Amino acid sequence: MDTNAEPEQTRHATNATGPPIRQLFRDVIADRVQTPRPPQAAMLFDGEVDPCWDDRSFLGDFSSEILHQGTCQPATADGLVLVTALAVDDRVPVRHRFQAVDLLFRAATVAERHLAETWPATPQHADPDSEARARNAVQAHVPTLLARWSAECPAVRLALAGLAVVFPTARTLPALTPRLRAFTHQHPQGTDIGDYVRFVLVLATQNDDQILTATERVTDAYWTGTARGVPTRPRAFHLLGQMLTQVGIGLTRAPAGR
Repeated sequence: MDTNAEPEQTRHATNATGPPIRQLFRDVIADRVQTPRPPQAAMLFDGEVDPCWDDRSFLGDFSSEILHQGTCQPATADGLVLVTALAVDDRVPVRHRFQAVDLLFRAATVAERHLAETWPATPQHADPDSEARARNAVQAHVPTLLARWSAECPAVRLALAGLAVVFPTARTLPALTPRLRAFTHQHPQGTDIGDYVRFVLVLATQNDDQILTATERVTDAYWTGTARGVPTRPRAFHLLGQMLTQVGIGLTRAPAGR
């Protein structure tokens, strides 16, 4: 009877803490984010755990708590401190660090990307105040995130570069451009990373004519397009979002721990 009881207790303990990725996120947030924490942290620290959670379903629910169905809500800006903490911690696997930076990019560009999708109509569920607060929150974290550049893999660097061109400054763009050009020697044109990096380099020029030309050329070749009347910046961010999605898919297919 004792031998039967022990596995049952082990199962109960595992279920009580949830899937492994939840436990890891909880450890990172406990170390990096001071109390009181934003409301989304309840998913990590509440005693009650969804019995249906595995790593994948938990990650989906956690992302939705931050950016609900791809839209900003009043609490989104506060929750982004959790995402930033995960993005800069080496305990978090590469693919999840990438997802964290990607989520920050999406929170910062909700207004532009949704406008590109719904043009000429206004996005139905837009919340301009929450979108502006989320954008400002991401911008405040960008220096901390970009400081990770040398420690990151090409995929995460690409996501970081996406944030840098969303928030161009006289300091970030001159530093970003030579780093991305070094990428072009390692990742030739015609490869996924190579093509994405070259597109981000065009965005870094801040030249609307060049950006529009590159957006139309790359979209026609590979990606879901947007109406030609959409302003250049929303079209470009909509395309960059698709590129980052593809990079994320590649990382998800990589072996665990990569």
